[in-house]
Amino acid sequence: MISVAQLLTQVKSGNFRDLARTLTIIENELEGASEFLKTLNTSGTPIIGITGPPGAGKSTLVNAMINHWSSEGKLIAVLAVDPTSPFNLGSLLGDRIRMSEQFTKKNVFIRSIATRGSLGGLSGKAIEMTDVLQSVGFDYILVETVGVGQSEVEIAGLADISIVVLVPESGDEIQNIKSGLMEIADIFVVNKSDREGADTFVNNLKNLVHQKSEIIPIIKTSAHRNEGTNELIAAIENHRLQVNTRRSFLLAEKAWKLIQQGRMKDVDKNQLKIDISSESGKSGFNLYSFVESRI
Repeated sequence: MISVAQLLTQVKSGNFRDLARTLTIIENELEGASEFLKTLNTSGTPIIGITGPPGAGKSTLVNAMINHWSSEGKLIAVLAVDPTSPFNLGSLLGDRIRMSEQFTKKNVFIRSIATRGSLGGLSGKAIEMTDVLQSVGFDYILVETVGVGQSEVEIAGLADISIVVLVPESGDEIQNIKSGLMEIADIFVVNKSDREGADTFVNNLKNLVHQKSEIIPIIKTSAHRNEGTNELIAAIENHRLQVNTRRSFLLAEKAWKLIQQGRMKDVDKNQLKIDISSESGKSGFNLYSFVESRI
């Protein structure tokens, strides 16, 4: 496998072919993956998590952020977490389609990754893949998660900066926004703010958020009009200047997830479906006895 130093040189020159191949090896645990991971020395590249409900315009917002940094000559990596197909455990590649305008840029690398059954909107391999990206010279790493509600709090264990994207349509339901989602935000974005009711929604959100913290910024954007992007970028840069008091928490969360992933390695979900299909048809089948026999 190519070395980290060689990847660093290639990424800086805009050649992402070997990086893509390396991430495939990591994601699928092919030969050399474990040894490669042990050579990583992650940099201070910020990992920016973009999360929020479906339809909030997360991909359009990511596009606007890429355009801003790309115009400054920055190297940007995007890990787009796509819903897994229930039939073949592969990514549905929806975010790749929505970010198609970025594919020809030599300073932008986009990779889709399937959730593969992870409840938190993040693949178990997302940690390892972002660590690889951190090690090879990118200026910014964006991780966009699938919108699945409260379980998306997993992003807080991966991202240095967590951005929660909401839309005005949430209006009357703002009090019912999942508390876990509210608590992970370093920055709130109210996207599609050109729509009716946006100002009322923002005011209600401020009242709710500022009961807990006065320092969490709430940014109005209209990503498809490229409005509010500069304010969001400024809020991200301001957050980077603050002392990261969550480093130990982040590392502990990553370690816990990696340990969990390692212990589940021998569990073949497809085989499990075959076995349970066979066993469940038998008289006296009990799910808990079935599970116990496989622990």
